[in-house]
Parts: sequence; structure tokens; C-alpha cells
Amino acid sequence: IIIIVMERKTIQATSNTRGSFIPNAITFAAGASYGLTTVFVGQPLDTIKTRMQGISTKNKGTSGFASQMVNLYGKEGLRGLYRGGFPLMIGGSLMRSAQFGVSAEAKGFLKRNNVPNVKILGTVDSEVLFAGIAGGLGRALVEIPTDFFKIRRQVQTDVKQRLNIGEIWRQSLNGSSVTMTRNTILFASFIIYIDLSKQAVVAGSIPKFLCNEDLSGLSPFAKGAICSNLAWITCFPLDVIKTQRQSGNYDGSGGLSLLKKNFQKGVLFRGLIPGLFRSTIANGTSMVVYEFVHSHLSKIFAVERKDMV
Repeated sequence: IIIIVMERKTIQATSNTRGSFIPNAITFAAGASYGLTTVFVGQPLDTIKTRMQGISTKNKGTSGFASQMVNLYGKEGLRGLYRGGFPLMIGGSLMRSAQFGVSAEAKGFLKRNNVPNVKILGTVDSEVLFAGIAGGLGRALVEIPTDFFKIRRQVQTDVKQRLNIGEIWRQSLNGSSVTMTRNTILFASFIIYIDLSKQAVVAGSIPKFLCNEDLSGLSPFAKGAICSNLAWITCFPLDVIKTQRQSGNYDGSGGLSLLKKNFQKGVLFRGLIPGLFRSTIANGTSMVVYEFVHSHLSKIFAVERKDMV
């Protein structure tokens, strides 16, 4: 009897492990596909946004969206617009994989431990907020070094100048605290806006052409575009400070000092237009790819989806 009981427990434990591993692995894989798509589709506009934020604004005639686009494309062509794309090809897939995978695992942790789910302000589920924060922190751990290299490459004014890898490596943690804060707010608000959009769709407050077929939420493109734009607007001043801290053009200035200076100059939302344009195209397309990969792999392995989106 003891042997039979032990065997049953072993089989059950193996089944539970497999049951949790495969859905989470699928979420990580779908997140990686999201990240790769974002780089391919959105890198040119991300480069323009980053240069607007990270290059000194002393030369006002060359710091706008149109002038940055014309100057960079005129000198370097399409290759210039994809500056910093290589580290992001690796880091982008990993950090998106981390944000979706870690948030799904955080949600599973709360479920497994029967942590009460409460409505915050009568609207937002506490487990959604907690999972979003966990996903944002998971993304930040990957993004801090990779985004640092990307930004240093994007804000170079002399394309022939070689980056001092040793110096950059020593400074790679610059802006890490503001990156952690920005990512926590960014992904947590992204997940919250997705959850709120589901409630709005069910309540009939969203036009049907923006919804999926069963009217349980927004369509993949609308979900990625609208919710990511709202999330970026929520934390955009922190994105400006993060870029400046990592650019190397504002040495000696801390995060709070830069926040004050940008507020006084009225440029806390510098680069917002190309940023939202990029977010609409890149995150909308990436969410379509994410949903395709996640739904098809879930069907192939016959498992229930456990991701946050």
C-alpha cells in the first residue's frame, strides 16, 4: 500500500511539473517572438526617439523628429535607422520573454498558494498588479545592460567613432535604478490596461471593430497598440530620464536632477510622437505574432493558456 501511494504521488508530481512547465515555456517562447518582431518593425522609430531624448538639445535646429530622420537617413541610409539593433535582437527577445514569462509564473504562484485576489479601487485585480510588477522587474534585469549598449550606439553623432567597450562595460549599470522603476510601471500598467480593456469590451463600451470575435477583449493588434501606448504615456518622463542617463551625454547628472531640468525646460515628453507611432506599429504587430505563436503552441501541446494577456 505504501509503495502504491508513493508511486501515485510521484506520478502526480511529475504531471503537475509538466503541467506547469509547458504552459510557461510556451509563454516564454511567445514572448521571445514578440521581442524579435518589435525590433524588426520598430527599431527605426526607436532610434529617432532615442536620439531626440539622448542627444543634447543645444542645437535645437537638428534635434526634432523630422531633422533627425532626414539627417540620419541621409548620412547612413536604412542601416543608420537600425543602429543598436544587434544587442536588441538578443536582449529584446529575452526581455520580452522575461516580462511575459515571469508575469505568468507570478500569477501561477499566487494561484498555487491561494493568495486572496482583491479589487483595488473596485477595478484592478491585485494579482494582475502583482504579476505586472514581477514581469516588469524580470524585463529590467535583462534590459539594463542590453539597452545601455543599444542607446550608446544610437546616440553616436560620429558613425566612424569606435565605442570604447571597456569604458562602456564599466558604465553599463548607469541608469539601472530608473530603468527598474520605468519597467515596473511600464509593464504593470500595460497588463492593467489589458485587464481594464477586457472589462470595457464585456460592458459594451468598445467599438466592435476593435474587439476579437467572441467579444471577450480587444483584437490582438488593437490590444498591443492601444494598451502599450497608454502604458508608455504613463511612464514616458522616466523613459526620457533613462535614455539620458544611459547616453553618456549627461554625465554628472542623477535621475532626480535630470527630472527637474527636463521639467523646467518642458521636455519631459520629448520624443513622444515617434515613440507612440513606433509603439502602435511595433507592439500591435508583435501582439498579433505573440497570440499566433501562443495559441498554436498551446493547441499542439494541448495545454491551457496561463499568460496574463
